[in-house]
Amino acid sequence: MSSRFFTDRREAGRALAQRLRPYRGKAVVYALPRGGVETAVETARELDAPLGLIVSRKIGHPFDPEYAVCAVTETGPMVCDENEQTSIDQTWLRGAEAGERAEAKRQAELYSAGRRPVATEGKTAVIVDDGIATGLTMHAAIAELQKQRPKQILVAVPCAPRDTVDELLEVADGVTALSNPDEYLGAVGTYYDVFPQLTDDDIMALLDEANQIS
Repeated sequence: MSSRFFTDRREAGRALAQRLRPYRGKAVVYALPRGGVETAVETARELDAPLGLIVSRKIGHPFDPEYAVCAVTETGPMVCDENEQTSIDQTWLRGAEAGERAEAKRQAELYSAGRRPVATEGKTAVIVDDGIATGLTMHAAIAELQKQRPKQILVAVPCAPRDTVDELLEVADGVTALSNPDEYLGAVGTYYDVFPQLTDDDIMALLDEANQIS
């Protein structure tokens, strides 16, 4: 599909569900906090699917924190842009890795408190985010989810660069990207009219909403 814009994350989540309609009642949806949760709540609602979380954290470049050079989950392998990784001070990188793993652990414990884990083994797992730039956090999430032995892993996002989609197809069983232009606009938020930063409290409220739906 050519370039497309979205009003907000919820509209994007509903649009994803339309593309994923064959999996209604047959899949488990996983969100990448924070922004991906708002998108995934709508996708899971429309697909009549339980909602789980995978906390994947980017490691930003030391001179440009918004530009991801690596990504980690709490315990999974660190995934990196190899060209960028070799040019960064390795002592700094180890410290940044430890910091992001600690934050992933904090978020996972906070968001999962009092909630039943989602069973994934042998099922179709759909990982949803509000968009992809480099794809590193999604690669880390896929590696984390593979440990739970799903039947297949699908990636579903409103927007992603075409070359990143091609790279993800090497590790996922399928990728749905509503907008995957050759010329990416440079930031996920550019594809939305409304794109606020979400807090921990926002995520907890969204998860409560998902529990009430299910």
